[in-house]
Amino acid sequence: MMVEQKCPTIVLLGAGGHARVCIDVIEQHGGYEILGLVDLPSEVGKTLLGYPILGSDDDLPAILAKVDFGVVTIGQIKNAEPRQRLYAQLCAYGTAAPAIVSPKAFVSPHASIGMGTMVVHGAVVNAGATVGENCIVNTLSLVEHDVSVGNNCHVSTGCRINSGVLVGDGTFVGSGSVVRQGLSIGKNCVIGMATAVLKDCPDGTVSPHKAKKENL
Repeated sequence: MMVEQKCPTIVLLGAGGHARVCIDVIEQHGGYEILGLVDLPSEVGKTLLGYPILGSDDDLPAILAKVDFGVVTIGQIKNAEPRQRLYAQLCAYGTAAPAIVSPKAFVSPHASIGMGTMVVHGAVVNAGATVGENCIVNTLSLVEHDVSVGNNCHVSTGCRINSGVLVGDGTFVGSGSVVRQGLSIGKNCVIGMATAVLKDCPDGTVSPHKAKKENL
């Protein structure tokens, strides 16, 4: 008699807008059973897309003891610290955070995706590219060949990071931005929406969003 194999269980840390996208990616992926989410104490007992909010950060040890995996599902714009903190908690409790790739995305078999990273619908990660741990490669974004993206980064919706670019840890690249090939973007940078990045950016560069395109 065949025994039905159960999917490994996973809990999501964060129940905001980005978590909705992550839920959809995980459902489409089909490799995990979502047991629920962790969020603010005021949200406990509510649901998100039909999944229960099981507890808050204070409940993490007990919740993580009941699941196989965890993944950070809060977004990242101005500051990578909240995602870094939650990911560090997962690691401290010994809970593995899988890399999850939407079946509607393309990741080259010659590319590398770090643990805890989510590659969302329509994104492309081409040959020779590396993306670090606990990153977001968001909807319709492009990480071109031989790009290196550090840990705790957010490659936002529809941006284009061209070949050979280096992106430092904790950096956010805003929606619709285009990064010229071969450049270096430092750690903890914030590249605003629709920015044309035409020169290297030192650590901590902040390009505020403007209605008109800004060249760096």
